[in-house]
Amino acid sequence: MSLNTEQVPVLDEQICFALYSASRAITARYRDLLDPLGLTYPQYLVLLVLWETEPVTVSHLGERLHLDSGTLSPLLRRMESAGLLTRSRLPHDERSVQVSLTKRGSILRYEARGITDLVCAATGVGLADLQALREQVALLDGHVRDAL
Repeated sequence: MSLNTEQVPVLDEQICFALYSASRAITARYRDLLDPLGLTYPQYLVLLVLWETEPVTVSHLGERLHLDSGTLSPLLRRMESAGLLTRSRLPHDERSVQVSLTKRGSILRYEARGITDLVCAATGVGLADLQALREQVALLDGHVRDAL
């Protein structure tokens, strides 16, 4: 990868394209695995946060998923309509909305438990290397976000 600013950029040398292409491929694999559960990939991400700890506020979900309320609110509304979660205003702060799993949302945790292993296997990369890669990408993400 060249850092020469005089050169015309080459697609295959761009980190942004490598990350974009890999993200699309991995997301497509998730889509194939989540479809039988009736979930989209963004819904799965919301559920991952809720399976870790719940209830959480919408603002906490937005922070964890790097989503703004304009993107997150319709997503949560659809998930609530599907019976996966409930939303309620906090009594001590009417501006904050709390999100909790329904029984159906909780049960999906067990139905989805093998998905991560199947996606990891699809990468063809060993677990230790995947963990190291995830850490490197998270570090990259943090640096770029700090530079914004």
